Amino acid sequence: MTPTIHLVDDDTDFREGLAWLLDSRGLATQGWAGGEAFLASLGPGSPTWDCCVLLLDIRMEPLSGLATFERLKGLGWPWPVLFLTGHGDVDMAVKAVKNGAWDFLEKPFQNNLLVDRVEAARQAALAMQREAPERQRFQQALAALSMREREVLDQLLQGHYNKNIADHLGITPRTVEFHRANIFEKLQVNSAVELAHRMGRWGSPA
Repeated sequence: MTPTIHLVDDDTDFREGLAWLLDSRGLATQGWAGGEAFLASLGPGSPTWDCCVLLLDIRMEPLSGLATFERLKGLGWPWPVLFLTGHGDVDMAVKAVKNGAWDFLEKPFQNNLLVDRVEAARQAALAMQREAPERQRFQQALAALSMREREVLDQLLQGHYNKNIADHLGITPRTVEFHRANIFEKLQVNSAVELAHRMGRWGSPA
């Protein structure tokens, strides 16, 4: 399935020009006149939730791109968000990227640069889609850990050794080893490094 490129911009001429550019490069697009219209499309079972890339103008009325992004985060939006921004809004776009947006592009931009960035985001979306079943299984296993296993897990993620964990939790090193083995088996990891990597990627719901 080819991810749709959703274009959310309240400037009709710009939005249609962007759609023409991406369509000419073989990228399927769908335009939205603003953040409210896009958010309204996200009902249960909506195809808008399917694997996609979201191009979101940072300055829109009445709902700004940043406000739209915050609402999407609250809904658990998993797909790459690429902000389109004017020169005066670069600082806001940088903060949005630090807050979970995929990237941003400053207007006016070169067509090839935009297409390359969108294609990179599209490949990222496809990779996220491929790993979704494994991520879901990991998160379900994580949620099923016992309270003691979660305590040991938290200590492992801080880089502590078994003896230190045992002292901190008031249990024996052998008990720590038992819990550690159970955690590795349930989360299907082979080392503390792999555990930390997966927790960084999937430790919270997408």
